[in-house]
Amino acid sequence: MTMEMTQEILDALTDIEMPRLPPETPPTETAQGLPLIRAAAVVVGSGAAGLRAAVEMKRRGVDVVVISQSAWGGTSACSGSDKQTLHTANTADRGDNFRSMAQAIGAGGAMDADTAYVEAVGSVRAMASLQYMGLPLPQDALGGTLRYQTDHDEVGRATSCGPRTSRLMVKVLAEEALRLGVPILNHTTAVSILRKSRVTGLLAMRMAARSEANPYGLTVFAAPVVVLAGGGPGELYRDSVYPNGCFGALGLALEAGITLVNLTESQFGIGTRREGFPWNLSGTYVQALPHLFSVDAEGREHAFLKDYYRTTQEMASNIFRKGYQWPFHATRMLDFGSSLIDLAIFRETQMGRRVFMDFNRNPEAIDQAFSLDRLDPDVRTYLATAGAVQALPIDRLRHMNPLAIELYRRYKVDIAAEPLEFAVNNQHMNGGVAVDSWGRSSLPGCYAVGEAAGTHGVTRPGGAALNAGQVFGTRVAEHAAGAETAVAAPEGLAEALTDLRAALRPGGLGVKALKDEIQARMSDHAGILCTPDEVRTARLASEALVARVQAQGVAPSRPAEAARAVQWRQMALASQAVLTALDHYISQGAGSRGARAICEPSGTGLPQSALGPLESYRFREERAQDREAQMLVRWQDGALHLSTRPNRALDPARSFFERDWPAWLTGAIRATPWPEAQ
Repeated sequence: MTMEMTQEILDALTDIEMPRLPPETPPTETAQGLPLIRAAAVVVGSGAAGLRAAVEMKRRGVDVVVISQSAWGGTSACSGSDKQTLHTANTADRGDNFRSMAQAIGAGGAMDADTAYVEAVGSVRAMASLQYMGLPLPQDALGGTLRYQTDHDEVGRATSCGPRTSRLMVKVLAEEALRLGVPILNHTTAVSILRKSRVTGLLAMRMAARSEANPYGLTVFAAPVVVLAGGGPGELYRDSVYPNGCFGALGLALEAGITLVNLTESQFGIGTRREGFPWNLSGTYVQALPHLFSVDAEGREHAFLKDYYRTTQEMASNIFRKGYQWPFHATRMLDFGSSLIDLAIFRETQMGRRVFMDFNRNPEAIDQAFSLDRLDPDVRTYLATAGAVQALPIDRLRHMNPLAIELYRRYKVDIAAEPLEFAVNNQHMNGGVAVDSWGRSSLPGCYAVGEAAGTHGVTRPGGAALNAGQVFGTRVAEHAAGAETAVAAPEGLAEALTDLRAALRPGGLGVKALKDEIQARMSDHAGILCTPDEVRTARLASEALVARVQAQGVAPSRPAEAARAVQWRQMALASQAVLTALDHYISQGAGSRGARAICEPSGTGLPQSALGPLESYRFREERAQDREAQMLVRWQDGALHLSTRPNRALDPARSFFERDWPAWLTGAIRATPWPEAQ
């Protein structure tokens, strides 16, 4: 039965009004002449993961403060896809099988088995508590959660409130945080982690603290617990689907000597660019089977996929599969798979052509005219079950997901009337701060959650990142609540101020020039296709840039740009770390996997096209042993240090109530040391 979506329903799921922040209380203390704020914990970032950590700490009696460079302006609140997913446990005949779910989460390799199991077990509580706070996850008539299949998910553990799922998550968590009295300090950017043998707080720049005597608005936070929840390094790439201004915490963590992991692993896929309205084109956008074409400099259209696929059925079926095989994956370029589409789009943009998706035209014929009756069985069955048998893509999309149309209309793009321009973009960093099963980093007192934490391995089921942030936000709170709660003195402040003076200098490198160089290098040489020589050259150039930044500093054009200048200095270091890790990975003979195809003439992976073999894109295939280890990166004494460690295993011993209950009651389960291998 088809139900008409009213405008009221569409508005409620697309126009998500966020809560207003209450007035802030000015600090009454100072440290070295700077405003001082004391707390038991500081969370850096106001996205879904950071707010979850803050809410759960506050519930456990921890005096926590959230700082945000732009409240409700990060990835959680501003980005997504047509059906942004929350990955959770599925129900099988014998109940929830957490071990199977953990295996699916870590199936791509380079992921700790205990982390995957923690995410699986915690998913039920995470979802139930979000529903309790008001997240409107859809249910069937008997109360079961509606689920569907997404990328790297063969079981169907994904659920969704629509395209603004993560924004709705931020909304309900923010409302809960404010209800509990958690201060959320806006326009506040962390620029240095204060530390001695452990965390002692943060040095930040705050708009509210700017004055003639303090032009950068420097503010000191004294706290024995810091939670990094600032998201991923969205500004690392020019071709990016992240909202503007997403810097993440990789450079901040590197400068503090914190160990990072899996920096070689990212996600790339099709989406609209940040210059307009950044959004992933997954799910029903492509399952509606629109026509894909490019336009050259003379304005001529090219149905470019006809050069890659042999039949209309093969082409259309793979366009559909991009819905749940959205991220680029090297192996899916083989055997005329769905990532051949990513390769084709990438080549079109390299030729200077613009690529579009037209929902008013069906895919163009190759051998036979397009027909819904001539599709691969899995595709034909899905569309028939969904009732998406309308004549045109726009009508199929309107039937399956009218929110997908409404969302772009909110941003003055009417995909029902005009083609939609898109490209292959960077979308997610799977690596990040190395953490243990409690979210602890290598620096005592410092935790990481969400995209800031490197917990995702090579691949992950779509939406698993949202789940991971909720689960580890809770884990961090549970651990921090049982840790030291005395407010620390801000040791390390003098050193941080000295470093800041060295970083910001008149006559230093310009912010825009720094940005342009970093983003061009990453997009041009560390995207979905790269070669060993290109990566090595890019790594050497990144080292030279960091050396120049260290020697000359960065010059903000005005005091208000100082925070951005520090962030671009840190982004230069993060870029060097990514390229150094990638160069080392390639030089060890490792092969292509989730994020990238490593192309070379001797590669055994050879994509085929309708016009013949694509010899220029031969790539190394992945080695099985590389799935069993993770690469660690640490900045120390002015240099990057690399090492590897095997994935942590899951303890095969089963829990036993009477034996294990005392460890829970006494807190002994939280007393484990940081894993020695890290």
